[in-house]
Amino acid sequence: MGSIISESSTRIKTGIALVLVLLVVGYIDSLFITWALLGGLMLIALKEAMDLFDIYDEKLYVVASITWVVSYFYPHAQDLIFVVFVVFASYLAYTKELNTKLFLPLMYPLASFLFLLALYNSYGMEILLWLLVVVAGADVGAYFVGKSIGKTSFCETSPNKTLEGVAGGIVTSAILGLLFSPSEIGLFMTFVISLLVATASVFGDLFESYLKREADVKDSGDILPGHGGILDRIDGYLFAAIIMVITLRSFS
Repeated sequence: MGSIISESSTRIKTGIALVLVLLVVGYIDSLFITWALLGGLMLIALKEAMDLFDIYDEKLYVVASITWVVSYFYPHAQDLIFVVFVVFASYLAYTKELNTKLFLPLMYPLASFLFLLALYNSYGMEILLWLLVVVAGADVGAYFVGKSIGKTSFCETSPNKTLEGVAGGIVTSAILGLLFSPSEIGLFMTFVISLLVATASVFGDLFESYLKREADVKDSGDILPGHGGILDRIDGYLFAAIIMVITLRSFS
């Protein structure tokens, strides 16, 4: 019992620290600080992803770092992932020596981080914070609804998830999305985007669960006391950011 209480206390303290960091970054609202924070998280997440994919190659750090530096100056950050793929595919075709599995960490998580930066570049900090609220709502709602009335298993990848919990999380997310969305976005658009983003976050979480099961590990890392790795905390956002960018551009 003592160890459980201690672990919960550590988890809460780490969670509070993370929220405070996000609030400070959101208040400052600086491109450089946001870019630097996302870049640091991306490199840690890249290392964790390589562990999950059972891949290690220093070239990935070089490619990811160069891409991230360029993303600071290029306004459409998400486009850069296609440049990376073209370069990698060209190198593979020319040398026939490149391990094709190296493409995996570029898809997950580098591409998603580029979309997060693109979301900030195109729509500002308010939209980025809206994304945080929507995804957090899906996560928290799923937990409490699942614990209270969840009975039907959602899927084999994550046996603890229930269909009721997932549905409750998405509904919670849609409500919070309506409450915290920027005023210039209409109610219908807000509702649709919140539903799509929340659904994407569920499968982002599910995808990381799948990777951990394949790698036979409990957490993606141990950098966050009580929480695990960076991927354990941002898995939902990595899918959700892509969907939010695309839906916002579709409706605008």
